Amino acid sequence: MKGKKISLVLGSGGARGYAHIGVIEELERAGYEIVAISGASMGALIGGLYAAGKLDAYKEWVLGLDALDVMALLDFSFDRRGMVRGDKVLQKLAQMLDDVRIEELPMPFTAVATDLKRNREVWFQEGDLLEAIRASISIPSFFTPVEKEGMLLVDGGVLNPLPVAPTMASYSDLTVAVSLFGENPVPKIAMPEEVRAKESSLDAIVSEIVDRARSWIGSRSEREEGGYHLFDVIDMTIESMQKTLVGYRLGGYPPDMMIEIPQQVCSVLDFHKAYEVIETGRVLAREVLEKSK
Repeated sequence: MKGKKISLVLGSGGARGYAHIGVIEELERAGYEIVAISGASMGALIGGLYAAGKLDAYKEWVLGLDALDVMALLDFSFDRRGMVRGDKVLQKLAQMLDDVRIEELPMPFTAVATDLKRNREVWFQEGDLLEAIRASISIPSFFTPVEKEGMLLVDGGVLNPLPVAPTMASYSDLTVAVSLFGENPVPKIAMPEEVRAKESSLDAIVSEIVDRARSWIGSRSEREEGGYHLFDVIDMTIESMQKTLVGYRLGGYPPDMMIEIPQQVCSVLDFHKAYEVIETGRVLAREVLEKSK
């Protein structure tokens, strides 16, 4: 299949979406040409950055984040609709994307969001790329939703965690989909010692900050009872729902090639574990491509 033109479908799954970077790099290394992209949530973010030619800059940025950078990016909201406003992350992305419009991209691109008011998918295939990404990545309970033209937009993965359908009209030789809800084993990734040390320090800091933010929003009784927090239950519910939806969606629109990233590689909010998740995507993409030869 070397040299084939592919439509690439990038699924939702929070921080596991870093794996999409490794998958894309491995596909290119193997000689595939990506001619169309559809994505939900982090899939829309990574896919949009790739289509705009900014994925290398984004990868360099996330791999360079230290503890202070992560703390600075978490602009917590007192809006009960979501824990984080996301303005600081969007400001950084705006510097990279510089008012790019979807229709000006060199390939067809679709960012999928969910309109909670009408209970339907929204496909962004034109307009401001950053606005489309912001709507698609609005993980319920974490990012505040986006209000636009009477819609209340949240994570596209709520209704379509692996949006193959938008690529069906694309002129490609095959469709490659990347799901972030695999049950396969997590591959062992050799990490440089400095990366491992940085992730360990970030782990403690991010956990403390998120717990503090949850305590601001949660009730006193929730904090005193211990165990699962309201946000934990919401996150687990959404993850379970999306995992089930992936199966139904693939029944209607099966891709030609499927790359599955283990759900256990990291949690939805482990955005500080970029290195190992990117490399996980690379390793698993390589395995699938080897089998397809």
